[in-house]
Amino acid sequence: MGRLLIISNRLPYTIDRSGEDIVVRQSSGGLVSAIKSCLERTRAQSDHFTAQIWMGSLDASKEDWKILNDMDALESDFSIEPVFVDKEIYDAYYNGFANSILWPLFHYFPSLVEYKKEYFQAYKLVNQAFADALNKIYQPGDVIWVHDYQLMALPQLFRQYQPDAAIGFFLHIPFPSYELFRLLPSEWRQYILLGLLGADLIGFHTHDYVQHFIQSVKMLLRVETQYNSIYYNDRIIKADLFPIGIDYRKFRDAITDEAVVTICTRLEEKFYDKKLIFSVDRLDYTKGLDHRLKSFEEFLERYPEWRGKVVFIFNVVPSRKVIPAYVDRKRKIEEQVSTINGRFSSLDWQPLIYRFNHLSFEELCALYQTADVALITPLRDGMNLVAKEYVASCIDKGVLILSELTGAASELSEAILVNPTDSEEVATSINTALTMPLTEQRYRLSYMQKRLAEYDVKKWINDFLDQLAFVKGEQDKLKVDVLDIVTIDKMMNEFSAASKRCILLDYDGTLIPYQKLPNLAVPSKDVLELLDQLSKDENNEIVVISGRDTETLEKWLGHLPINLVSEHGACLRIKNEDWQTLATSSPEWKEEIRPILQLFVTRCAGSFIEEKKNTIAWHYRNTSPDLGFIRSRELFNNLRQLITNTPLQVVDGNKVIEVRMIGLDKGSTALNMVARFNPDFTLCIGDDTTDEDMFRILRDKAFTIKVGSGNTSAQYKLLHQRDVLPLLRRFVMPVKSKNLEINA
Repeated sequence: MGRLLIISNRLPYTIDRSGEDIVVRQSSGGLVSAIKSCLERTRAQSDHFTAQIWMGSLDASKEDWKILNDMDALESDFSIEPVFVDKEIYDAYYNGFANSILWPLFHYFPSLVEYKKEYFQAYKLVNQAFADALNKIYQPGDVIWVHDYQLMALPQLFRQYQPDAAIGFFLHIPFPSYELFRLLPSEWRQYILLGLLGADLIGFHTHDYVQHFIQSVKMLLRVETQYNSIYYNDRIIKADLFPIGIDYRKFRDAITDEAVVTICTRLEEKFYDKKLIFSVDRLDYTKGLDHRLKSFEEFLERYPEWRGKVVFIFNVVPSRKVIPAYVDRKRKIEEQVSTINGRFSSLDWQPLIYRFNHLSFEELCALYQTADVALITPLRDGMNLVAKEYVASCIDKGVLILSELTGAASELSEAILVNPTDSEEVATSINTALTMPLTEQRYRLSYMQKRLAEYDVKKWINDFLDQLAFVKGEQDKLKVDVLDIVTIDKMMNEFSAASKRCILLDYDGTLIPYQKLPNLAVPSKDVLELLDQLSKDENNEIVVISGRDTETLEKWLGHLPINLVSEHGACLRIKNEDWQTLATSSPEWKEEIRPILQLFVTRCAGSFIEEKKNTIAWHYRNTSPDLGFIRSRELFNNLRQLITNTPLQVVDGNKVIEVRMIGLDKGSTALNMVARFNPDFTLCIGDDTTDEDMFRILRDKAFTIKVGSGNTSAQYKLLHQRDVLPLLRRFVMPVKSKNLEINA
């Protein structure tokens, strides 16, 4: 049992020094609230973790930190580990790369991105500083949970120190579509994706964000994925959906809190004859504050009957005050507020109450409870906890108007969902909300509140950490299957003791890495020398079983004293003998299949047809991964229907769909070869779906090894093709010097 280490860019405090006084204030934002709730909840779970530690940067000097620590002025629910970063570097990292590049791009504002190399360098430096600091306090058994876009490189940087660590990462903002993400320079986007793949579990708010990430990984890194699993660097990595919850009980308990009740009473007395609309957001362009004000202005124009009867409490929380663009944005918003109030105010009524300040928890809850309508309309938001907090705080009334571009929209479907850029739609929705019958309000609220109560922040935490533990378990299972030195020693002992041995080898993806075009996969000098050396031992029978055509195998390997099988068993050449045909088929069937394959070549750029004597195949290795996969499923299903009640079969291979005669498979051929040679020791290595036939039929008769990850009938796995030749070299026995020469 270890500790829980939470890592985020910032610790949850803003520290201001005024002379000798040090003022500590909790930072704003959903991330801080979520992590604090996380640590408060896990504190009681002594059976899960021995301690909870929060690591992050602190906007204070080491001297001020020591003073605060000595005063015990900071949070006591968890331990604090500050990371101190040079201010200039931190500014380029945080205000630069994180918030002038990643933030606008991930929120679909590519025109606001500032592509500066110095920002990227600072991002790398700070992520490395976090990795170094984390490594100093890490203990075996600790669980690492990294949060948000500022630290996307940290998982991989830390894994270089601790390869077996349990690392989770959660992104609290949207992950953009592949088309948007690829706008980053190649080095930057690869650094980010590889950084994230250092985690064992990568969490997102919505299904869309998960799919965007997986597509980017497939398209830019060309790694193997299966559903939400990613296979990379000998590991299985999971990307999944974890919509963050709130501390639902905390907001329900606030209903009876004395301080909250006092503020509520004051608000109700002041606005007893008015309907209240409320919104609270940070000062950020993604929040759509100017669009929100425009929509409210549109509402007052379109529905004059509400003038004098409704008040919009518009609270903006200060954010990133040092960035000039934010200062300018604040000025423009205040001009909008003044314009609206100037247009519509009367002597006894002001439509907009604008506040630019932080709200205490009690004030926030009172405004939630008093508001008739919450107007939450960001232009883009990873989740939006304000919407959930409002729903949790409502007692017997309240209507939520929510942007459909938030992550929360997928959970809060009973809210009035709007396009935040459509001021007319939002204006109409405000009127709908204000006139909605109480019965309907309560009906909608009850469904949303039930959902929020069931999936609160505790459930979110447990879901993520349980899934992280599950993924680590799956990785351990994968390690069990991977060929290790103990098994290799066992194989070597049996090999040495055997008087007759048979080694069955696939070609593409096993002896030779896959190439973009089949004719480029020429055997290397190392492969030819190794096969020759293995065959020089008179006790060895080497068999290359391939889907390749006879002419190609003869050209590439025919000069070697080994056994060759082409087209999965259609033709056979016993060493030092002539080729013999084991299966023949009429070529007429290809005339029906070829036009279908040609159609899919046209529909999928990069694909091509390979035709052999007894088979015909459609390759899609060089296509867009997503399109290639989709087209392959379409083709596979079409062909299966077409060949019903015929002597043909469709084989779903490694980036290839192949049609051939029934009975042509590597399994039957391998079994025949083993029966022919009757060996005491058999080794079978392959990588493809077509090799699974061999693995299944030889499982109790041979050492079977799959090259690559994924499910298999083989007993063992080699995770990389590059490991095949070193393994086979172990089986080269000392022989007489005259046999060591290789024929040219």
